[in-house]
Amino acid sequence: MEEKTAISFANVAAKYDGSPEILTDVSFNISNGSFYFLTGASGAGKTTLLRLIYQLHKPARGQIKLFGHTTNDLGRTEITKLRQRMAIVFQSYSLLSHLSVFDNIALPLRVRGISEDKIKTLVGKVLDWVGLGKFADAAPLSLSGGQQQRVSVARAIIVQPSILLADEPTGNLDPENASRLMELFVQMNKMFGTTIILATHSTELLKSYKFPVIHVENHRVSFLGQQSDQTKTDSEPKKIWRGPKPQSYFAELSKQFDEIGNA
Repeated sequence: MEEKTAISFANVAAKYDGSPEILTDVSFNISNGSFYFLTGASGAGKTTLLRLIYQLHKPARGQIKLFGHTTNDLGRTEITKLRQRMAIVFQSYSLLSHLSVFDNIALPLRVRGISEDKIKTLVGKVLDWVGLGKFADAAPLSLSGGQQQRVSVARAIIVQPSILLADEPTGNLDPENASRLMELFVQMNKMFGTTIILATHSTELLKSYKFPVIHVENHRVSFLGQQSDQTKTDSEPKKIWRGPKPQSYFAELSKQFDEIGNA
């Protein structure tokens, strides 16, 4: 049913100016609360698929629905409202260099009019969770690539989006911090019902976390492990770190979220 579907593609094709189609006749339904890995060779179209979902790229043909709304003919205001229910983490981090780490993460909360007291609490908690508590006042460009990626993830998750799209979020991280972020994503999915699509080349992640896979190859999309309309799957990941558990962060975030959503 429509209200149970977060993302729907019907015969969608994508291309860039002057290029052949990158994706051809892509059709699928993603249920609310699902967690999928997104795989495929470099250049196969994984990032393009994420950009289509986030409405950064328009399909050459076909129809895309988000939360039951057909997006093809929506104006800028309507697209902005849909994006406020989503978050995306790119490989390029997309941090604002003139803002501190703290202010980068706080930005989506400030846009929603959240009080500075609550922002301080929530940003502090998520910074501690991603292991960057002592870098709150640092400039993003002073951090390593892996640290910048963790800041980008923190900014994306702090407003608890309904849909989270992540393009190789663990690609520049060591195994411990990769596991830390994966635990955070798993808790978002389980506790908040966040629909997550996470692009990865990591065979270790695919083995450790038994989520179904969206695979992009030869301009087409296929599903491995489960049908595309299945609800979220429990996973039994390997625990390779002994850091703080995410439940306390999510408990605090959940207390604030009615206010965040109504701001």
